[in-house]
Amino acid sequence: MERGTIDLSRIKTYPIAERHNLVKRSDFIADTRDFPVWQNRNFLQLVRRVIRAAKEKKQIIVMMGGHVVKSGLSLLIIDLMKRGVITHVAGNGAVSIHDFEMALIGETSEYVPRSIEDGSFGMAEETGRFMNEAINRYAEEGMGYAIGRWIVEHNLPYQEYSILANAYRLGVPVTIHVAIGTDIIHQHPACDGARTGLATYTDFKIFCHSVAQMKEGCYLNFGSAVIGPEVFLKALSIARNLGYQVHPITTANFDLRRGLNDYFYRPSKNIVVRPTSLGGRGFNLRVDHKVSIPSLHRLVVEALEAT
Repeated sequence: MERGTIDLSRIKTYPIAERHNLVKRSDFIADTRDFPVWQNRNFLQLVRRVIRAAKEKKQIIVMMGGHVVKSGLSLLIIDLMKRGVITHVAGNGAVSIHDFEMALIGETSEYVPRSIEDGSFGMAEETGRFMNEAINRYAEEGMGYAIGRWIVEHNLPYQEYSILANAYRLGVPVTIHVAIGTDIIHQHPACDGARTGLATYTDFKIFCHSVAQMKEGCYLNFGSAVIGPEVFLKALSIARNLGYQVHPITTANFDLRRGLNDYFYRPSKNIVVRPTSLGGRGFNLRVDHKVSIPSLHRLVVEALEAT
């Protein structure tokens, strides 16, 4: 077979207004005061550690996959940032895409089984063009910062739902960790691989800095099965290599329920077991994010407001 490359300049896109979306801003949870708390013993022990870390102003890093945004939980993450509980948000590329689309049109999440059949999957023009414009323009500042800044500067209509935009306004580090080819915006003709690489590599170094300050703090991974565990383990190794005492720490992996299947290998080993060998504790919890994050939000907020 002949060796060659595909010409992405010939990609056909379509207006995002023509796309049917599965998630809308009306699906987002804003208030957890009457939310029934998940009464899992290990979960409640973890929450006590998070509350202690928050009261003592320790580093609390939240890593997430795109399902957190698609589950309508962004407003709770934003509220915990505003309260100073979450000190760093990290995510894979899907997080940034769903977050950006929420800010842009107040909806996100296309129906993949249908759109993959005709090659229209991921080809919404505005998502690819605008996000790549942001990344290409501000790559030196990091991908999370770039997209958050672009949303704010262009005054997108639903930016109150955006984790990235709120993090930009608050000065909270938000880092996006991608592999080229994993995200729909890499399909767009405006994508510049070099600028994308620079942006996400800058975010990796920002993430390493936050991990280095994590002594007696927490790392909570919500649904990132590959990027979250791998990036965290490398960042932890870098921090300790440079002489930072990153222990004791509390780590937790929140995985969606999958019947009788066991936990994924990477999150179990690279988040729960290996990082806490010098001190601290790791938790492995299987529960829907629509249960874990609202429960965490309610308990933390109640504890902080009671003091």
